[in-house]
Amino acid sequence: MTEVVEITEAASFQIKEMMRHNEEEDSYLRVAVKGGGCSGLTYGMGFEKEKTDEDDRYEQFGIPILIAKEDAPILQGTVVDYKQSLMGGGFTIENPNAIASCGCGTSFRTAKKEGTPENC
Repeated sequence: MTEVVEITEAASFQIKEMMRHNEEEDSYLRVAVKGGGCSGLTYGMGFEKEKTDEDDRYEQFGIPILIAKEDAPILQGTVVDYKQSLMGGGFTIENPNAIASCGCGTSFRTAKKEGTPENC
């Protein structure tokens, strides 16, 4: 299967560290889209033990990744990175399908899907 989301090497190091720290080495990384946020859609990332028939699975840097088939068109071409600064570190998500986003950096909408905006 074609990789929908690209995990950078920096992000993979952080994800693997989180998996070790949280004892999630045998889990999948789920990258998802949910309704909400200022612009209508938000990103989600977390660990899950089970894959469903509605999920596509692939692997990058030894990390098994799950994406729901319905989220794949929205996330196609998205890059997940990890940036470190003097103020700390955090994941960044760059989605070429997002046509609008808000200042929080996690809320967005696409030309084909607006989601359900909430007040920020």
